[in-house]
Amino acid sequence: MTVRDWISFWDSDHPIYVNARHFDVHYREIASDIIRLIASPGAKLLDHGCGEALHADRIAAKCGGLFLCEAAPAVRARVAERFRSEDKIRVLSPEDVEKLPDACLDLVVANSLAQYLKQDQLKALLQTWKRVLKPKGSIVIADVIGHEQSAAADAFALLRFAARNGFLIAAFFGLVRTVFSDYRKIRAQLGFTQYSEDEMLSLLHAAGFIGMRMPRNFGHNQNRMAFLAEKS
Repeated sequence: MTVRDWISFWDSDHPIYVNARHFDVHYREIASDIIRLIASPGAKLLDHGCGEALHADRIAAKCGGLFLCEAAPAVRARVAERFRSEDKIRVLSPEDVEKLPDACLDLVVANSLAQYLKQDQLKALLQTWKRVLKPKGSIVIADVIGHEQSAAADAFALLRFAARNGFLIAAFFGLVRTVFSDYRKIRAQLGFTQYSEDEMLSLLHAAGFIGMRMPRNFGHNQNRMAFLAEKS
C-alpha cells in the first residue's frame, strides 16, 4: 500500500473495519451520537470528516439539512452516490466548505478528525467553522487522542465493542491481520496529533470558542475525548 498522507490511506483498501457488521454498527453509533446533539428539527449541521457516513440518512431525518464533508475523493464519491436521493443531504469537499456562506450552520461535528490534522490545520478549520456557524452555534470535536493513549488501549476498546455487538471473533482476527499489515508502519510513519484536555480547551479558547470536555466520547472508545464548544 503506497500512502502519502492520511487522506490517501482512507481512500485506499484499508483494514480498519473487520467485517460488514463492524462497519455498520460503527457508523450507526456515530449517527446516534450526532442525533443526540440536534437542538431542533430545523437545525443545519456539518459533519466534517464524515468518512463513509453510512447512516447519515438517520441524522438528516432529524434536522433541517446535513452537509457531509469528506477529503478522500473515492470515499466522497461513494457517499454522494449513497445519498443522491436524499434532498436534505449535500456532500462537500473541504474546498466546498470554505465556500459556505457566513452564519449558515447550527452545529459542526468533527469526529475522529483532529488526530489526522497538524495543529495549524485544525486552527485554520476552527476559523472556518466559526465563520459558518450562527451566533451561539456549536462545534463538537470528538475522538481526540490524548498523549498517553496507546494502540493496546484502542485494541481492547475494539474487542469490548465487538463483544457487545456480535463480531468478537472477527475483531480478534482483524486485529491479528492489522499487526501483520502495513497499518502499523503507516501509523508510525504518519503519526497522530495528540492533545491533552487543557491543550484542546486552550486551542478552542484562542479560536474564539467557550469549550468544555464532554462526559462521553463519540463511538465505542471511551479512552479518547470529546469537546463541545460554543462561539463566544
